[in-house]
Amino acid sequence: MAGIGIRLNKFYKRRSLLSRLGGFAYILGVSVLPMFLVIVAVIIMEKINGFEDIALSSRELFAASIMYCFIFSLLCTSVFNAVFSRYLSDLIYEERFDAIKPCFIFGLFLNAAVSSAFALPFYIRAYIISDIGGWYLFFSYFLFMGLAFSFYSMLYLSITKDYVKITVFYLIAMAVSVLLSVIFVRVFGMDVDFAMLVALGIGFLLVASMNSALTLTYFKKNDGSFTGVLSYFRAYWQIILSNFMYILTLYVHNFVFWGSDMGATVARVYRVCEPYDMASFLAMLTNISATAIFISNMETNFHVTYKKFSESITGGRYSDIKASKERMLTSLSSGLLALVRVQFIISVIIFLLFMIVLPRIGFAGTVMVIYPVLAAAFFVIFLSYGTILYTYYFDDTKGAMIMTGIMLAGTFTVSLFAKHLPVVYYGLGPLCGSFAGWTYGYFRLKYMAKHLETHIFCRGTIVQKGEGIRPDSVVYEK
Repeated sequence: MAGIGIRLNKFYKRRSLLSRLGGFAYILGVSVLPMFLVIVAVIIMEKINGFEDIALSSRELFAASIMYCFIFSLLCTSVFNAVFSRYLSDLIYEERFDAIKPCFIFGLFLNAAVSSAFALPFYIRAYIISDIGGWYLFFSYFLFMGLAFSFYSMLYLSITKDYVKITVFYLIAMAVSVLLSVIFVRVFGMDVDFAMLVALGIGFLLVASMNSALTLTYFKKNDGSFTGVLSYFRAYWQIILSNFMYILTLYVHNFVFWGSDMGATVARVYRVCEPYDMASFLAMLTNISATAIFISNMETNFHVTYKKFSESITGGRYSDIKASKERMLTSLSSGLLALVRVQFIISVIIFLLFMIVLPRIGFAGTVMVIYPVLAAAFFVIFLSYGTILYTYYFDDTKGAMIMTGIMLAGTFTVSLFAKHLPVVYYGLGPLCGSFAGWTYGYFRLKYMAKHLETHIFCRGTIVQKGEGIRPDSVVYEK
């Protein structure tokens, strides 16, 4: 993320309101704009191709297929993307650039294997038990793999600092998807839902292809160390768990309501709960700007103070270390408070707009009853993500794992209870689970700040561990 920090500093050093707005627009563009481009592309495809005029069963099947592809491709890639990110950071620090290309190729095959191992049994079963056509299921799988490859390939462009190009690639790919959907419907006479599914699959495969091609232009050499990352899976298994559990926390409450009385089965394959799923989506949109706010603060403030603290340890005086530590911790606390303050204002404004505007365009009833508590829940979930990243900065992977474990367990358990409550309380699961996890993370950060010197300097051993009689504790007598 250092590339983001450099560009943001170019905006912020002008110290004007317009420059700060420009910096915030930039961080929004490189962090959340790709997701909005996908949403806009789907809406345009629906309007142009007359999606609302097709049968309700076809619309439900398309919506369920898309939702499953997005959720479970993200879960599959979350298993190993965090470890690959750590491995790539170490390769760059060690200037082993020739090892990046084989890492990319190995990760691509690993991504394909893990994603296919999950998706293929599901779609084969769907073909056997449902009336969904074979080509429809094939292109659903095609879209699933395109999303998985897109999520994976974006990891490598982030280390080249080409964040803007990621957004440009999404813009190009989604424009192509819209155009292809029109061609498929009006020229080839495809069904609207099937044409949109195929067009989206091609679009995401195009995103992955452009990301991969650009990555390989940066890293052309290959030292043959294809499996070098495997040792990181053993060493950093806590990062794998924490990343997976955080992503699962975003959706586990949906899974609970899929199995509730409100849930429904689409084409004998997909379990959904349309009111709850839509309310969750709106709640996520309400708070998605928290990602941009947090990245902006971390890259322009905390990262700088953290770097100075790290440099002071290697050659500074005690007074320098103490002063840089205090500045770093001050930056951390002020960053968390700023995130809460700014995001709260933004979330309240968006919440009020949604409550006023959405009922006028058809979003009413159960969706808007569930939405308020879920909006508060995702507010805390995104705050928790910032706390997790701070624990990563302090190399406290155990704390991050426990925190996300609390979030996941709390969300799942309370959701099981909340589905029997009145509709307005359906969102209590993610709200209680995320708040419990955030509370633990907050006090964990306070503990780490108090014992930071012990954590940094006292983790190794001077004498190799072994069995036998312990040596005398007296080292020297005059």
